[in-house]
Amino acid sequence: MKQLTIALAKGRLMDETIELLNKKGINIDYETNSRKLIFESKDTSIKFFIVRAQDVATYVEGNGADLGVAGLDVLTENKKDVFELMDLGIGKCSVVVAGKSSNYPDTPTQLKVATKFVNIADEFFAKKGMAIEIIKLYGSIELAGLIGLADCIVDIVSTGQTLKENGLCVIEEIMKSSAFLVANRVSYYTKNKEIARLLDLLK
Repeated sequence: MKQLTIALAKGRLMDETIELLNKKGINIDYETNSRKLIFESKDTSIKFFIVRAQDVATYVEGNGADLGVAGLDVLTENKKDVFELMDLGIGKCSVVVAGKSSNYPDTPTQLKVATKFVNIADEFFAKKGMAIEIIKLYGSIELAGLIGLADCIVDIVSTGQTLKENGLCVIEEIMKSSAFLVANRVSYYTKNKEIARLLDLLK
């Protein structure tokens, strides 16, 4: 059997992925405090790489990893050329438009939208025929809506608690998201037996 390599997004999604794999009989010893970027399953059939969530599909597309686990929101935003094999049913959240009120603010020319999901926001508002100006941010997106840097924000929510605590509410849901197992197009064929075995275990 050939060894599979899987890129994992560090953080909560990686913890959920490891928990899922352990439940499905793929035993993994990983200490949460470890600084290791590479580790293996106990039977060495799978090697894992820890990367940033936004980089998972880049590693998979570029043949740095056979497989990856990434949120559908990130996959949709980055538009990488990978196979989406399976919805793992973890990391569930929604991409939403949020603001200080539950309605879009009236702006004379165009809406200022703060987000890290530039492509998703662009496409969503284009379909609605709304003119927008994107303010690209990498963190604390809620703050932009609070202090008036933007009219509204596009961000992910899971429980919505962070929005509430910051005096914001959902205006509209753009899409639902969860974690998908994705594959490199070449690996899907050269390691088809190993990937098929993994998919059977995850069903």
